[in-house]
Amino acid sequence: KKTLPELPDDKKERFINSYGLTAYEAGVLVAEKENAAYFEAVAKGRDPKTAANWVITNLFAVLNKQNIDITRSPISAAQLGQLLDLIKDATISGRLAKDVFEIMAETGKDPASIVEERGMKQVTDTGEIEKAIDAVIAANPDKVAQAKAKPTMIGWFVGMVMKETGGK
Repeated sequence: KKTLPELPDDKKERFINSYGLTAYEAGVLVAEKENAAYFEAVAKGRDPKTAANWVITNLFAVLNKQNIDITRSPISAAQLGQLLDLIKDATISGRLAKDVFEIMAETGKDPASIVEERGMKQVTDTGEIEKAIDAVIAANPDKVAQAKAKPTMIGWFVGMVMKETGGK
């Protein structure tokens, strides 16, 4: 028994207990030995729930679309881990991360180089954000009046500022 590799049921139980995954998430990840190994490589030193979500939702969608298994994935576990690190350190937003992920799937490039090459870094400079806000307010005085009367209109302004900054 000591020489046997970890069995799927044991691995599933460990994923639930050690990583805090749901039974469904753990079951999906342990269905194939390679999937479990990939997930563990991505999750190492990172939030396991986020790692599981990206592997199950985003990566598996790409693999299904390209009709390949995880051993032929265009995105390595290290690259997906780097993408999660860029989200965590606020270099990119979750929205930008999805765009970067799609480019990674097409090109096989590292996420940091994609972000750098395409100028996709999230805007964190409040001065730059304030300029975008001021521009949207100046261009839409009618919407400002509407927002004062109906504060729920503020979402429209958020959307316009996102558009102004290119989602950054």
